[in-house]
Amino acid sequence: MPFPDFSPTVPALLRSAVEHHGERLLIVHGDVRLTYADADARSARLARGLLAMGVGKGTRVGLLMPNGPDWIVACLAAARIGALLVPINTFYQARELGWVLRHADVALLLVVARFRSHDYLARLETAAPELARSELADPPQLPGRLRVRSLPYLRDVRVWGEHDRSWAGSGRDREAAADAEPRLDDAFLRAVEQEVTPADPMVIIYTSGSTAEPRGAVHTHGTLIRHAYNLNSVRTIGTDDRIWSPMPFFWVGGLLLGLLSPMHVGACLLGEEVFEPRATLDLLERERATVAGGWPHYGKAMADDPSFPGRDLSSLRSGNIEILPPDKRPADPELRPNSLGMTETCGPHTFGRDTDLPEKLRGGFGRALEGIEHKVVDPETGATLPPGTEGEICVRGYTLAQGLYKREREATFDRDGFYHTGDGGFFDADGYLFFKARLGDMIKTAGANVTPSEVEKALESFPAVKEAFVVGLPDPVRGQNVAAAIVFNHGHSLSADELRQGLRAELSAYKVPRHFFFCGDDELPFTDSGKIDKRKLKDLLVARLAKQGGAGGPTT
Repeated sequence: MPFPDFSPTVPALLRSAVEHHGERLLIVHGDVRLTYADADARSARLARGLLAMGVGKGTRVGLLMPNGPDWIVACLAAARIGALLVPINTFYQARELGWVLRHADVALLLVVARFRSHDYLARLETAAPELARSELADPPQLPGRLRVRSLPYLRDVRVWGEHDRSWAGSGRDREAAADAEPRLDDAFLRAVEQEVTPADPMVIIYTSGSTAEPRGAVHTHGTLIRHAYNLNSVRTIGTDDRIWSPMPFFWVGGLLLGLLSPMHVGACLLGEEVFEPRATLDLLERERATVAGGWPHYGKAMADDPSFPGRDLSSLRSGNIEILPPDKRPADPELRPNSLGMTETCGPHTFGRDTDLPEKLRGGFGRALEGIEHKVVDPETGATLPPGTEGEICVRGYTLAQGLYKREREATFDRDGFYHTGDGGFFDADGYLFFKARLGDMIKTAGANVTPSEVEKALESFPAVKEAFVVGLPDPVRGQNVAAAIVFNHGHSLSADELRQGLRAELSAYKVPRHFFFCGDDELPFTDSGKIDKRKLKDLLVARLAKQGGAGGPTT
């Protein structure tokens, strides 16, 4: 595979970006306009501050921030000294946050004090009540001050933004700490960076799995930097592109396609605090965006905004079909190429090039990217199936995670090194993938994965709820909506609004069911073994939803 003449690591990528594109903008975000040279200087200062407090190769550094310049600077700072970055989902509620911090063995947490309605410091205290009783060491520069049984590896929390917690320090102090140690100069930082190799783990990215808790996929510098570069050859991103994508950097798609791929060519990112159709249209128009890569329902919301017809979006050449200029839209959206990927495969492992498909490939998901192998197996026997036969898609190659954190390799990959994805589909005789569905019951809603068992467990924690069964119902814009069938204990009941309010304290917003159906035991389909038949349940709920007036909005 082609690759630039530098080692595939973040320090080398950053040096190359500054050399070739130093004065170009890396990101426009609100009033902040950060160049590649600015990002290099700011992340170097923070990196030296992290070194001053004892962070080094392999230190687990959690990052809980929304997309923006601070996220980019913190990510680059940690990666360029070989720390192991743990991007954290900003939607996490207290239980989810505490679980990931403990599972990932996070030693240092870099966090914003607040974002929108989220008070992350209060959420941390709910997740780990001992924090509120912890006191800072004196002087505050000393690392290793925290001792919290529920988060036994956590030693330090550094906050971006004003706060009054005695157990947390200031993130800005870390940027300044390097100035207090003259030996930690740029030459020392360069010496550290030279010891960061392509084989070093760079991130643990958490994703919902087929069980109730997330899985942590460990990816190396080599995997991320190579894959980000190679994907540019199939999605044609260039130096002059100005890219808007609301995909969070804490997910592999946002990190890979939204940040690292553009850095290879010196493109500019267009960011914002929150998606709001009219404000986002203002941004795209003002900054002359060339690529708009939001989820389909974002595109529809912008196209439905009353101001849309008067907008000049002629600079757009790629992205959401609904807002592309008419001459740049595909003649038939269903013949638009697609790709298939997941966190464990570092994003796409197949890709359809940016040209309309022939009719025989309608609904196709592209061919294997170079350096990636596939096989399709019978999910029951494990036998490899011939082309054209549907089964479970398995992946092997350079994009594959090194493993799942805290899971033995033998429990993650088969004896030939393939990862069994849980996706169902087949390859035709020419190697073109046709994806059919998840083999399990994972719900994909507006780009986010939801594990039904996690939502069911949260619902069944309500004393009034006897049983809860969660499925995904088809939605033309969001892909699927989370729906719950509820059986109450005798003599008890709750409204949909009461259930939603209770769930919002436990689950991320996208996991809270959009549709509730209240049922009796005798209304639900069970198998002979007494298990709920979710395929039949889904059909039943689709029919009930249609009687209620369709899938347009939240229903009960």
